[in-house]
Amino acid sequence: MLPKGLFRRRLAAAGLSCMFACSAFGAIAASSPIGSTNVTVADPAVPRPSGTPCVVQLFSNVTFTDFNTRPYTYTPPAGCGTRWAKVVLEADFSVTAGRQYDRTATLWLGGVNLYFGTTQEPSSAVAPSWHVERDLTDYSALLRQAGNGQAIIGNVVNSTYTGVIAGSARLLFYPVSARTPAAVAPDVVYPLGSDPVGSTTELDNSSSQLTKAFSLPRNVERAYLDVFVQSQNADEFWYTCVPDQYAAEVQECGGGNFREAEISIDGQPAGVAPVYPWIYTGGIDPYLWRPTPGVQTLNFMPYRVDLTPFAGVLSNGVPHQVALSVAGASNYFSATATLLVYLDAHARQVSGQIERNTLVGQPPTPTIGDTLSTDAAGDITGDINTNLSRHFIIQGYADTSHGRVHTKVEQTVGFADTQGFTINATTYRQVTDQLTSADSVSQSSVGGFVTGEYRESVRYPLHLDINEQFAADGSFTLATVAHQDYAKRSEYQLFGISLYSAKVNNTVDSADTLDFDASENVTGHTGQQSTQTFAFHDSLGGCYRSDVGATSGVVTSYDSGKGCPDQQNRVYWFSHPDGSPDTGNAMLGW
Repeated sequence: MLPKGLFRRRLAAAGLSCMFACSAFGAIAASSPIGSTNVTVADPAVPRPSGTPCVVQLFSNVTFTDFNTRPYTYTPPAGCGTRWAKVVLEADFSVTAGRQYDRTATLWLGGVNLYFGTTQEPSSAVAPSWHVERDLTDYSALLRQAGNGQAIIGNVVNSTYTGVIAGSARLLFYPVSARTPAAVAPDVVYPLGSDPVGSTTELDNSSSQLTKAFSLPRNVERAYLDVFVQSQNADEFWYTCVPDQYAAEVQECGGGNFREAEISIDGQPAGVAPVYPWIYTGGIDPYLWRPTPGVQTLNFMPYRVDLTPFAGVLSNGVPHQVALSVAGASNYFSATATLLVYLDAHARQVSGQIERNTLVGQPPTPTIGDTLSTDAAGDITGDINTNLSRHFIIQGYADTSHGRVHTKVEQTVGFADTQGFTINATTYRQVTDQLTSADSVSQSSVGGFVTGEYRESVRYPLHLDINEQFAADGSFTLATVAHQDYAKRSEYQLFGISLYSAKVNNTVDSADTLDFDASENVTGHTGQQSTQTFAFHDSLGGCYRSDVGATSGVVTSYDSGKGCPDQQNRVYWFSHPDGSPDTGNAMLGW
C-alpha cells in the first residue's frame, strides 16, 4: 500500500480523478443556475464601455488532441483606429464526455501571453464547456501590429483518455468616444520568453531562470512586469510539502512549501511576486470542484511588479537582462512574464540611477520549526512551521521632461505556513494553514513633494484539512475541507488626495469525502458541498457581489447583487472587479 499521505497524489497523477464530472465556467448567466450541474461561478465578467466593438477572431472550433501547438495569425481590426477605450479577450472551451486530465491552456501573440489557465475535466456523462475573459487594454501597443500567435493545450487522446478539447477565441476592441476616452496604456509591450510566437519556460529549481536581454528605448518613464508562475509536476501540490528533513517522517513531499517569484535586472534583485496556490479541477479530490472550481482555476491573474525605480537605468542605451525565477521550485514551475513600458513622449533621452535597494542581501530564506512528537507506539502528532517576512525599499530617479522624478517602491512580503499532522494506525490527517501576503507602496515625487502614490495589499489564505481514516479490512475514507481566498485592496493618490480605491474578495469553500475499498478503488463519495463568494467595491460607488452554493454537484443557491445598492451589480467600465492588475485608467488618466 502507498504511504498514507501520498495516496491523493497518485489519485490525481494516475488520472483516476478524470472519472469525475465537471462543467462550465464563464460570465454570470442572466437566468438562475439553480438546479444546474454545470460549473457555476460567481466571478464577474470584464466590464465594457458603451459602443459596438470591433471583433477579430483569433481561431474558431480548433481541437486539441495532442501536444502540438495550434497557430493563428492576427491582423489589427480594420476601420477601428489604433487607440481603443478597452480591449477584451474572450475565449470559449469545451471537452467531450469521457476521461481526460485537467490541462494547462495558454494563448499567445508575438511571444506575449494573452491568457493562462487550466481546463475542466469531463466525466462519462458530462461534456463541460466554459468561457473566460481577460482585460488586455494594457497590451494595446502589441495589438496595433499584425503578428503570429498560437494556442497551446497539450492533450492526449487515446483509448483510455478520450476527452477531446476544443476552443475558440476573439479580441474585442471598444471604440473611443467623448465618454470613453482612449486608455492610458503602455507604449511598448515586450515578452520575456524566447519563443517568438509564445510559450512558457520550465523552471526546475530555485536556480532556473527565465531571462531575456532587452535593448529598450532611451526614454523609459515607467516599467512593470506581469508575472505568471504555475506549479506543475512534483510542484503541483507544493503548498502541502514539508522541508526535506521531515518528508520521510510524515510521509509527505519534500522541498518545503515556501514559493516566491524573484525578479532581477542585470543580476540585481528588482522585485518579488507572491505565488498563488491554485488548485486544478483534478486536485486532491475532484468532487471538491464540482460544480464550482477553485479560485482562478480556469483563468489565472498575473501579479504586476513595479520596476519604475529602474527607468533611468533602463534608458541608458545598454542591453539589460531581466530575469525571473521561483524560490523553492522543486520540479517544476511553468513561467512567463511580460514587460510593460511607458515612454516619455517629450524627451529623447531619460537618464537616472538606482539610489537605494535594500532587497539586495535579503535572500528568500524561510525559518523552519516544529513541535512534532512520536510516542512509544510510533504515533506522530504536531506541527511543522515555515515563516518568512521581508521588508525592502527600491528607490531610483529618472531625469525626464517633467524634471527629476524619484520613484520609491516599498514592500513587505510575508509567508506563514503550518502543517499539522496526526499519524497513527487508523488516521493520517494533515491540516495546512497558509497565508501569503504582500503590501506595496509605489510613490513618485518631484522636488521633494510626493505627486502620486499607489498602494496595494494582497492576501492569499489557504486552508486544507485532509483526513484519511483506515478500517481494519483495508478500506478507507479521504475527507477533505478546502478554503481559498484571493483578497486585494488598492488605492491611488494624487498630491495626497485619494482619487480611487477598490477591494476584491474571491472565496471558495469546498468539502467532500471519498470512499475506497482495500484495493484503492473509489466506491463512492459523500458530503459534497461548495460555496463561492465574489465581492468588489470601489470608492466611486461601483459594487459587485455574487454568491453560489452547491450540494452533491448541483447548484442549490445563487444570489447576484445582494449587498449592493438596490440589490444590483453596478461596476464602471474602466474598473477591474476581477482583481486583474491595472496601472492606468482611461477615465482618471493614471
